[in-house]
Amino acid sequence: MIFLRTLVLLSLCIPATLMAVTEPSTSAPILGLVNTSQQRSSDHILEFWGYHDSQGSENYIDTLKLRYYNPVNLGDWHGTMRLDTAYSAAYGPQLPAQSTGTFSANNAMLTIWGGQAGWFGNVGARLFAPLSNLGQWLAGPQVSTSFAPASSEQKVLSDISPLARYMFGFNSKAPSGVSPPPLASRLELYPTVGLNLGPSTQLRFWDENGAVYNAAGGGWFVPIDAMVTHRFNKHLLVAVGGAKQVVQTYQLYNWSLYGKISLSF
Repeated sequence: MIFLRTLVLLSLCIPATLMAVTEPSTSAPILGLVNTSQQRSSDHILEFWGYHDSQGSENYIDTLKLRYYNPVNLGDWHGTMRLDTAYSAAYGPQLPAQSTGTFSANNAMLTIWGGQAGWFGNVGARLFAPLSNLGQWLAGPQVSTSFAPASSEQKVLSDISPLARYMFGFNSKAPSGVSPPPLASRLELYPTVGLNLGPSTQLRFWDENGAVYNAAGGGWFVPIDAMVTHRFNKHLLVAVGGAKQVVQTYQLYNWSLYGKISLSF
C-alpha cells in the first residue's frame, strides 16, 4: 500500500511540475541573466568520489562513490541519466562491536532529468536502492533550472542552478531481530551558485550537499557547502569541498570533507 501511495503521489506531482516548467523561456535577459537549463553536455562523464563525514562523538563514516553521467535523447526530449553506487565504512566508539571500518556496499541511485527546447527548466526523478541489509527504497520527482549571465563581460558569476527534489520511502529492510527504519518523506533543496575564480577554476556553493526538510518527523538540516573545482583540460576535472551543518533540528552529519576526480569522454 505504501508503494502504491508513492506511485499515486508521483503521478500527481510530475504533471504539475511539467506545467510549471514548460512555459517557453524568452530570449530577453532577466536581471542580467538568461535561462540555460536546456544547454547540456553531450559528453559521457565518469567520476570517482571520496567522503569523510563526522557523525559526532568521534564517530565517522568514510564513503567511496562511483558516479556516471550518460546523455539521453528521446525524440525532442533531451536529458541526462546518472548512476551512483557507494561503498562505506563506519567506525567509532559508539558503533556496535567497535566497527573496524571495513568498506561494504551501501546504496545505489538512478537519476534521470531533462527537457525540450523552449522549456524553462528540467524535470526528472530519482530511485534510491539500499545495498546493505539495513535501509529502505526511496523514489521521488525533481525539478531544476539554470541561469547564467547574459553578458560575456560578467566574469564573477558562473551560474545559478536551483534544484528541488521530494523523496518518498517504501519497503524498509533490516536484519532479523532489528526494527526497520521509519519510512522517509523529505524535501531536498539545492540553491546552487557557481562563481568563477579563474578561467578554469570555480567555487560552487550547495552543489553536492543541500538543505533537507524531514516531512516524516519534522526538522531541518541546513549546511554551508562549498566546493572548488579546477578543469585541467576538456577531459579532466578535480574538486575538493566541505560542508558544515548550521541548522540541525533533523540530524544527518556534523561536517563532511569530500573530493572527486572527473573524467569526460
